[in-house]
Amino acid sequence: MKQRKISKTNVVNFSTYLGMVIFFLVMTALSKAGVLNRSMTGLLVPICCYMSMAVSLNLTVGILGELSLGHAGFMSVGAFAGVIASQSLLDVVPSAGLRLTIAMIVGALFATVAGFIVGAPVLRLQGDYLAIVTLAFGEIIKELVTCLIVGHDENGLHILFNLTGNKTVEDLGLSDTGIAIIKGAQGTASVKTIASFTAGFILVMVTLFIVLNLKHSRAGRAIMALRDNRIATSSIGINTTKYKLMAFVTSAALAGAAGALYGLNYSSLQAAKFNFNTSILVLVFVVLGGLGNIWGSLVAAAALTILPEALREFADYRMLVYAIVLILVMLATHNPTLQSFFARLKPGKKEEKEAA
Repeated sequence: MKQRKISKTNVVNFSTYLGMVIFFLVMTALSKAGVLNRSMTGLLVPICCYMSMAVSLNLTVGILGELSLGHAGFMSVGAFAGVIASQSLLDVVPSAGLRLTIAMIVGALFATVAGFIVGAPVLRLQGDYLAIVTLAFGEIIKELVTCLIVGHDENGLHILFNLTGNKTVEDLGLSDTGIAIIKGAQGTASVKTIASFTAGFILVMVTLFIVLNLKHSRAGRAIMALRDNRIATSSIGINTTKYKLMAFVTSAALAGAAGALYGLNYSSLQAAKFNFNTSILVLVFVVLGGLGNIWGSLVAAAALTILPEALREFADYRMLVYAIVLILVMLATHNPTLQSFFARLKPGKKEEKEAA
């Protein structure tokens, strides 16, 4: 009877999933036991959102090798699309869990479209063009949402672009039973918060499943080949634009789903939250955790989200301490001794053969 040896790749993937399960169980137990204070409990959903964002961005930056500076833009698209979907379905879909699922799917779909619109023309180019365009995309989305006024009543959605700054919610023409969902620069208001730590955990697991399976698939090997040598990859007939777009759009879709969950975790949300600084923050998660290192992205996202809150007792000096910790961690992770140690833990390039 034939038996298959377990490869190092499968071991690493399993340990990543297991680590997330342990994190979820521990945090849930601590929360129910009252060990976590209110502020730390409130960070559980954002931590999951940032984990998903970091893993999805690592697909573009670490695995594909292209620099994207507008990941918060895709998160913003997903967040506001998800909030609109959820608020519009309040009476139609009473189940919060089902409504959250629909909102996350809608957020992912809208972010997918945005990713395709941005990526299709830009990914044909080389160099830093993608970074510049994604940066501009993030700022454009922020400004568009600031001008957006959306409401819902029994007649459906009412959408208005307040480009002149003279329009208000009253100009939507909502009925007496209608609700205003987005109020321009004020952002969302009175949103029914339905996000949960369980939903965040499921989102991270789905993100890991998609990214890890893509990374170790035939398409993933083509994507990594593009990162290592684009000319050589093109010379053997691989469609470079196709695989670049595949990675970029997948990354955008996952960011959109994370944005929908994030948006439904707060009763109010402004477009300014998804600015350039948020994109840089997620990029820091990726770089600190290691380019192409999925497990590192998870740990970095969790640690750097919790750290500012843990340092709150330092008052005005907490961000200074936060910056110093970042510098020290970067120096430690780029130490040659540590790099050689972690290199031995990475899976080999070749899968082990079957044994009888």
